[in-house]
Amino acid sequence: MSKNDRRSFLKLSAAGLVAMGLPTLSQGAGFPVRTVKVYIPTRAGGGADRNFRNFGGVWKNYLGADLEPSFYPGAAGRVGYETYMGKASDDCHDLIFGNMGPEVLNWVVKKPTFSLDAYFYFMMVDADPGCVFISDKSAMKSLDDVIAEGKKRTLTVATSRLAHPASLGMLVLADKMGMKVNLIPLSGGKNTRNGVLTGEVDLGVLPLTTAMRRKGITILGLFDEQNLVAQHTPGAVLINTEYSLGIPPLAAGARAFGIKTAAAEKYPDRFTHLGETGMKVFSDPAYKEAVTKGKGSWELITPGGISECRKYVDNITALGREYRTLLTT
Repeated sequence: MSKNDRRSFLKLSAAGLVAMGLPTLSQGAGFPVRTVKVYIPTRAGGGADRNFRNFGGVWKNYLGADLEPSFYPGAAGRVGYETYMGKASDDCHDLIFGNMGPEVLNWVVKKPTFSLDAYFYFMMVDADPGCVFISDKSAMKSLDDVIAEGKKRTLTVATSRLAHPASLGMLVLADKMGMKVNLIPLSGGKNTRNGVLTGEVDLGVLPLTTAMRRKGITILGLFDEQNLVAQHTPGAVLINTEYSLGIPPLAAGARAFGIKTAAAEKYPDRFTHLGETGMKVFSDPAYKEAVTKGKGSWELITPGGISECRKYVDNITALGREYRTLLTT
């Protein structure tokens, strides 16, 4: 996104809040009154943690309070959401920060104990496309090779979670191309990469930045219609268009902040303050510096508000329901 596009987006976001009848920033004076606690439904050290720290380290300067992360790994994110919905306050001081795709697919596979209307995402940070990758030692050298081999035998495919946008992309590809695949959940990006590198599995699927620029790994393709980091992925094809999959871009890493619906409705002025101050982060040079210094890809930072988050959730939910049985076995 260009600077002009980002600037226009921020203006539209603020205008949208006003149009919705939400109070202006000045009406949120006095908030926050304490540290904002952020529930993260994964272990520390992963992509969500990295994205949160890069963003939160700048956001606190606009928000007027520190952001304190708490990590709740387990059950593919379910533990973190159950904890958040059960313990978080309704005063806008408690947020959740997760990867929308795999966590929403969790609800497709098995409904949570709370209503899905009880929370919503309001600020997306990035859109990291799902990718297919192999070991440099693999006899397969291209996605065409993978497809041809998958028509001869069942390929083993490593993934960080079974219910994951990258897993979903592979299932769609296999379905459309007549391949046979067996998804192998290896719990986390590091284990998934290692499974491919050691030859334990034939290939792997992950968010692009989790596999990109890793020694011994070749990115074969992205489940997207554009490649914003082509300089780091030479030879990678755009799978959705190359093979006419007929699916929307599958961001496998779409990290976003969420909040209890009750909190936003009870304190709309505070919720507005969260949204307005958060959007300022994207145009702050300090944020870009934090992302690039942490070896992240600035090109994949994608500001998104309520409508963008909702569109992503709706798309991934619909596709997940179509392939639900294959995401649970």
